[in-house]
Amino acid sequence: MTNAELLKTLATSYGFGLSYRASNGLLTEPPHSSYLKLLQALGLPLGDEPTDEELDFYLTRRREQWATSPLPPCVVAVEGQEKHFNVHVHDGHPAHVWITLEDGTPRDAYQDENWAPPATVDGVAWGEATFHVPGDLPLGWHTLHLESDDLEETCTLIVVPNTLETNQEFIREPAWGVMAQLYSARSTHSWGIGDFADLALLAETVAAEGADYLLINPVHAAEPVPPIEDSPYLPSSRRFVNPLYIAVEQVPEWAALGSEVKGEIAEIAGPLKAANRDPEPLNRNLIYKVKLDVLRELFYIAEADDTRRGYFETFIADEGEGLRDFGRWCAERAAEAGQGAASGRHDRKAEEEDLTELTRFYMWLQFIADEQRRVAQERALAAGMRIGIVTDLAVGVHPGGADASTLRDVLVADASVGAPPDQFTQQGQDWSQPPWNPHALAESGYGPWRDLLRTVLRHSGGVRVDHILGLFRLFWIPRTGSPVEGAYMNYDHEAMLGVLALEAQRAGAVVVGEDMGTFEPGVQDALRDKGVLGTSVIWFESAPPGGVPLPQNQYRHLAVSSVGTHDLPPTAGYLNGAHNKLRVDLGLVEESLEELNSSDAAWHAAVLDAARAAGAFEGTSLAGTNFTEAMVLDAETPVEFTPEQVDDLLVGLTRFIAGTPSALTCTNLVDMVGDTRIQNQPGTNSAQYSNWCIPLGDATGSVVLIDDLPGTELFRRVAQASRRPGQAEGQAPS
Repeated sequence: MTNAELLKTLATSYGFGLSYRASNGLLTEPPHSSYLKLLQALGLPLGDEPTDEELDFYLTRRREQWATSPLPPCVVAVEGQEKHFNVHVHDGHPAHVWITLEDGTPRDAYQDENWAPPATVDGVAWGEATFHVPGDLPLGWHTLHLESDDLEETCTLIVVPNTLETNQEFIREPAWGVMAQLYSARSTHSWGIGDFADLALLAETVAAEGADYLLINPVHAAEPVPPIEDSPYLPSSRRFVNPLYIAVEQVPEWAALGSEVKGEIAEIAGPLKAANRDPEPLNRNLIYKVKLDVLRELFYIAEADDTRRGYFETFIADEGEGLRDFGRWCAERAAEAGQGAASGRHDRKAEEEDLTELTRFYMWLQFIADEQRRVAQERALAAGMRIGIVTDLAVGVHPGGADASTLRDVLVADASVGAPPDQFTQQGQDWSQPPWNPHALAESGYGPWRDLLRTVLRHSGGVRVDHILGLFRLFWIPRTGSPVEGAYMNYDHEAMLGVLALEAQRAGAVVVGEDMGTFEPGVQDALRDKGVLGTSVIWFESAPPGGVPLPQNQYRHLAVSSVGTHDLPPTAGYLNGAHNKLRVDLGLVEESLEELNSSDAAWHAAVLDAARAAGAFEGTSLAGTNFTEAMVLDAETPVEFTPEQVDDLLVGLTRFIAGTPSALTCTNLVDMVGDTRIQNQPGTNSAQYSNWCIPLGDATGSVVLIDDLPGTELFRRVAQASRRPGQAEGQAPS
């Protein structure tokens, strides 16, 4: 083989794909240098210009590792099915394999025929034997054992569901819900940002209109002290929660504060509360600083209360080493930022005592956040929701965050997750997040993935997995490189998806996979077979011939269907080309604004005409409108919708989605109030646009608080349009 062929063979042995089909349908091959840089990122000590001998050496070593591994890194079986796997022992020696179930019960594994010849490595002959686990093992986390002479090895055996059962109910009895950016949804009691008390209030408010769930942005932990990252999709940790969302006045220790202290707090919190009516972008850093100062006072009260401290200690014990590592990392960063009492002193004992206290403080913040999330879910269910709060799971974490440090053994620091160039983001996307190392993750028995899911799913009725395609493959970019240098790394999706299904089923939670974007054939089939709900957005759904808008009755049953997403402007802004104007202003596209709007108009009109044909605009001012004629054919004087017609557009599109056969449908809160401002423009940073900082507002730009929603006519109209066929006002489907 040539040098290039050797490099590609080595890359494929580690799981890299040699090509991918881009969004334009063309087969794309990453540059030769990409594989070298990404293999180096995995830890292979290759030179920048490796010789044939060097590449052949690492290929041989890779094969020898497979031939001499006593047990697989991990075995994942599907309930009701036998699972076969290979073991390796010294040739001619016995191999005894058995199972210990998670409840301690022993079970046998059974040997099959295997006539593979032995492999000699470093003068030692290794034989291969095949075993299988029985098909009647219970779901759960079990252990495989291997004994051969003095060799003793174990690995994790995971039995996962054949199909996720929790989603099936909603195929039989569909439901609808609301999606909201929690930080943007404020009430009169907020401290300048939506919090967990607001979450409970918003859930009750939309439940009163018949919603069965409330989908929110990720609430993953950000940096421990300001400045903090605005994007909820670039967290410090995905397992733990952002204390910024704690409702300070709902912390039990608040009641123990003296009147004088409460007065002092009222002075510093007053400006934050006054900002609830301010339409300007949120100031997370100021809000977080004030909250941390007050929460520190409440922490001291909690530490002096034996009962509350006992609850806290139980929480620490349940969360285990992961919480302690996270708390310590936060404490060290806070101390470096001068937040510790011993900062600036040279007394090592005092500094260590300070770090110990800071560690407990940051663990206590997780304890309080956990309590408030539990209360929010309880209030959502008590209000009549069938699902309750659905949280969002980001693709990855900040490269300088807590998970990047505490999980460094299973993450790849020198690679970054992103997306290849496409029509919407023509330069590609680099999300800067270090990806899972699939080999190290398997060696760990997928424990970090399990632990993350258990914390995310606790007190949640469901989880939306952003870019669920990442459980199949992720687009790796060499750190500091360009997206055009990226290549796809393949993952064991049966393991990743299986663990997700197992933990969701045990938690009684629904699972939604955001399955839009560039993906290979078979991905959606695998999600469907596992019972995971996909994602359908009206603007991205088409059908042959000619790519016409997908008819209402052809939407997927096993999906969450909606008009918009958090990566699109609110519908009123989308139809007005708000995203096009912003991209042109920032120089992100080559086309002119007129070209972009003209191109969009044809598709928008086609979708609106499809909705009209389905009867979605009956009873509104747009019932007889030919949108193609008004928006495209009459290009010289295109239609300008009045504010009343824009409201009718929102109602009609919502009705169209509500009438699809999808198990779940979702209405965007911004559309329920006529908002037009963009929450997030992909491909931009904070210097270009205030992503993830826009408070909820109406068409005029005025702030809308949660308290205002019940009295807002458009909110009630869109809520009524969201109800599924046969659902009475304010009630779930029967």
